[in-house]
Amino acid sequence: MKSKRLHTGYFFKKHKLKIVLFLCVFLVWLFCLPKPLFHDPTATVIESSEGVMLGARIAKDGQWRFPKMDSVPYRFEQAILLFEDEYFYQHPGFNPVAMGKAFWQNLTTNNRRGGSTITQQVIRLSRKNTQRSYTEKFIEIVQSTRLEAGYSKTEILNLYASHAPFGGNVVGLETASWRYFGIPSHSLSWGQASALAVLPNAPSLIFPGKNEVLLRKKRDRLLLKLFQKEIIDQTTYELALEESLPGKPFLLPEIAPHLTERLRKENPGELVTTTLSYSLQRKANRIAQEHHYTLSQNQIHNLAILILDVNTKEVLAYVGNAPTSLEHHNYVDIIDKNRSTGSVLKPFLYAALLDAGEMLPNTMVADIPTTVNGYNPENFDKKFHGAIPASEALSRSLNVPAVRMLREFGLERFHRQLKEIQFNGIDRPANFYGLSLILGGAESSLWEITNAYAGMASTLLYFNQSSSEYRAGEFSKPIYIKGDMIPFGKKQAKPPVFDAGAIYHTLKTLQGVNRPEGEINWNFFSNSQPIAWKTGTSYGFKDAWAVGVTSRYAIGIWVGNADGEGRPGLTGIQAAAPVLFDVLNVLPSSNDFTVPYDALTEVSVCEKSGHLAGIYCDVVQKEWIPQAGLRTQSCSYHQQLFLNASENLQVNTSCYALEDMVQKNWFVLPPLMEYYYAPLHPEYQPLPSFAENCLQEGEKTMDFIFPKKNEAVLLPKGFDEKVNEVIFKLAHRIPDSVVYWYLDNSYIGATTTFHELAVAPTPGTYMLTATDQDGNAVRQQIEIHSAPL
Repeated sequence: MKSKRLHTGYFFKKHKLKIVLFLCVFLVWLFCLPKPLFHDPTATVIESSEGVMLGARIAKDGQWRFPKMDSVPYRFEQAILLFEDEYFYQHPGFNPVAMGKAFWQNLTTNNRRGGSTITQQVIRLSRKNTQRSYTEKFIEIVQSTRLEAGYSKTEILNLYASHAPFGGNVVGLETASWRYFGIPSHSLSWGQASALAVLPNAPSLIFPGKNEVLLRKKRDRLLLKLFQKEIIDQTTYELALEESLPGKPFLLPEIAPHLTERLRKENPGELVTTTLSYSLQRKANRIAQEHHYTLSQNQIHNLAILILDVNTKEVLAYVGNAPTSLEHHNYVDIIDKNRSTGSVLKPFLYAALLDAGEMLPNTMVADIPTTVNGYNPENFDKKFHGAIPASEALSRSLNVPAVRMLREFGLERFHRQLKEIQFNGIDRPANFYGLSLILGGAESSLWEITNAYAGMASTLLYFNQSSSEYRAGEFSKPIYIKGDMIPFGKKQAKPPVFDAGAIYHTLKTLQGVNRPEGEINWNFFSNSQPIAWKTGTSYGFKDAWAVGVTSRYAIGIWVGNADGEGRPGLTGIQAAAPVLFDVLNVLPSSNDFTVPYDALTEVSVCEKSGHLAGIYCDVVQKEWIPQAGLRTQSCSYHQQLFLNASENLQVNTSCYALEDMVQKNWFVLPPLMEYYYAPLHPEYQPLPSFAENCLQEGEKTMDFIFPKKNEAVLLPKGFDEKVNEVIFKLAHRIPDSVVYWYLDNSYIGATTTFHELAVAPTPGTYMLTATDQDGNAVRQQIEIHSAPL
């Protein structure tokens, strides 16, 4: 053993210089390859979830160079190996025989021949050295052996196919396949693959569209060789010879241009597989094109479509803008731009009130003239309904009830919930928006709005699919890159924002959206599959919205002009809803939303008022309401009256015998609500007046219509600059009553039946008093101002 160690030591001592030299050479060889091998910038390419190209953006250096390929198609592999390097899978990186033949040919003839293997060509491409010297060839050989030692043959072939030049600014097989044939490389025919295989050999000489004779000869020789090697049969060979050569480069696909641009900024130089459905994206593009043609006749030039999968929050279709012109800002991606929300936030307020137990689905709400700190909301049709079920107020998108409900719920409170739903575009304090927040006073994007509706649907769906549980991240941002996961969070008993019962009633209400008077084509819409949907129109007819959800999909539509120009007819109903339903019709059918019984409780509800049934409600029905609704008040609109035997007058013990009284329950609205409600409801019976000599018990029989409470009165001026009279209006339960009017303590007139009084007071602060013939009175302080010049 000792002798062996001495011998080994003697060997190293004797050959120390050689060993050191060998180690130095080995280390140089080991680290001779740069990492990464290629530093060239690549194009941004996006694909559909099925792997179909949707769009691309050129690399920073102006080259069409797609990201590195994962695999080389079989046909191109056979063609390129037979043309460039037949012994690719046998040699160690260089081919001594081919190099010897090339060296001899270069010495004896004028025809230059390289003899480089594909591995050597990969090295040459990475070094970007165009010199053809023996020194350069030696470096290529050394690095080629190192490349072979560190990479598989498949990886080396992929590197070559990804970085080989194909003429002009086209680099790489996949790029060439799309640019010269308009198809992916795996779809290349034998003739097409062979034509591309000969291009890297002399890309500057054989440029598609030029030197076609030489290109054809090279391709045909390669096809013959493939046939002779029995890689293709005779029929395939003959058909391939007839195939046309590449000509003028094809434009790359632009199926989702705005998402392509978005990903170019977020993932530059990458191949991104998105969540988009190729077929659905194409259908959405077609719908956008058809509606753009129609809308442009009315000078409406832009629209956007967003389709989400409700369960996964994946983006299935992304149409960032209509196929309009540069003049009309076709490059603008509308989907992530903030615009006035119109009425699309109303369903969230409805859900908030239900969730908080401050309202039932059909609770009667006031729709009467309203003034809050000088703000006077109006319904779209400028009319009032007096009283209306909350569900109908939502389905008809009435503005006045929405403002009154927001005031009751609390502006700051609702603003805070909108932030929880990820309305990040609403980034100012609540007081900045005021009560107009619910009518479009704030701005948000189609991205956020569609996601919020999808979040409501997914909350309900998960609650029903799980053991009546919730997830914290239901309103997380949608995803559009395949493989990304939504952070839905852990299961929890507490809802993320609204509970399933409130959401269910909100979505069911939106399924019955009322069709405005005078609109056409609504029968067509109502025949579509079930969808909970809402429209919105911004002030000045600048933004039209339509958003809808089914149990599978969320659809968001925006229509308008990117520069903010308003147009007549640019409303959610007329402009955006038809797009929504065209999209719905190309989607697979969805099931209806399932009732979340674990989040509901069955109670008796007053049919007329929508409140919990009180003791005086005559008509009661069973209804499933959110559990928090048990905290709401019972019906106060039904009263117990005591009438005379004819049941046409109210009586009491001060004027009528107790045993002769008729006891009856009566549906009664406050005077102002009754004033607008009664003409629209012939079945409504006003409260009977009291019999003569009966003492009334503080019943409020009248109320002011104008001036409204907290509203300043402006004295109008005519065309002649003279101050016109202002008209005070009042609602009285008893039509034939006489009402006496006073301004402060001064009598100003009397009215009968129609209680409207024209006066011309001077500016100032007054106490307006109205007293009827029975001594009932109402008072209100008013401020009167001169109209500005």
